[in-house]
Amino acid sequence: MTVEQSDQDRVESRAHLLPEEAAVGSDDPQAQAEAILAESDMRTEDPDAAPDTVLERRTSDQTVVAVEPPD
Repeated sequence: MTVEQSDQDRVESRAHLLPEEAAVGSDDPQAQAEAILAESDMRTEDPDAAPDTVLERRTSDQTVVAVEPPD
């Protein structure tokens, strides 16, 4: 499978509207899917691409303070 075929498969799969999208409708589900996937790919390649989005990558031991159980 070529990259082009893979991209087309992704678009076709995403073009099936989610229930929320189907409720409001879509003039062009194919174009909508292409736009959603393009933005998703951009954000995957550059996490800072969305200026209003803060993406933190931490492990649980960096976020939780360990509490010792009482004796």
